[in-house]
Amino acid sequence: MLTYRLLHPEILLALGEAGHGARVLIADGNYPVSTHSNPAARRVFLNLAPDRPRVTEVLEVLAEAIPVEAAHVMSPGLGGEPSIFREFQVLLPGIELERLERFAFYDAAREPEVALAIATGERRIYANILLTIGVVSPVERA
Repeated sequence: MLTYRLLHPEILLALGEAGHGARVLIADGNYPVSTHSNPAARRVFLNLAPDRPRVTEVLEVLAEAIPVEAAHVMSPGLGGEPSIFREFQVLLPGIELERLERFAFYDAAREPEVALAIATGERRIYANILLTIGVVSPVERA
C-alpha cells in the first residue's frame, strides 16, 4: 500500500513514464479533453460529480509528487483575472503563471509533450492549467 497522497494508478503510471519537459493538463469540467489534448496522452477522467474533484485539489496533490518547472493557464480575452489564478499561485509558489488565450491554450494542450490529461468536475470557468515537469535535482552523497 502506498503511504503518500497520490494513489491513482493511471496517474502514477503516466507520471512515471514522463520526464523533464513533459506536460500535464488539469482541466475543468467544461474543457473538451477528448478533442483538445494530445491524442497520445494518457487521459484520466476524474470528473465524478459537479466540483468533484476540483482542479485545485488535483493540483495540490500533483505539486507534491512532481517538480513543476512552468505553468500555463487559459486566460479570458478581455476582463479581469479569474480568481482561481490566485489559488494556483498559492499552490505553485515561485512559479509565474504564463497566460495563453483560449485557442492558444488548446493548441498547447494538443502538443506531443502533453503526457497526461486529467478531467475534473470543476465548475469554475478558466480553471485549466498546463504544468511542465521540471528536473529532480541529484542528491549529494557524502
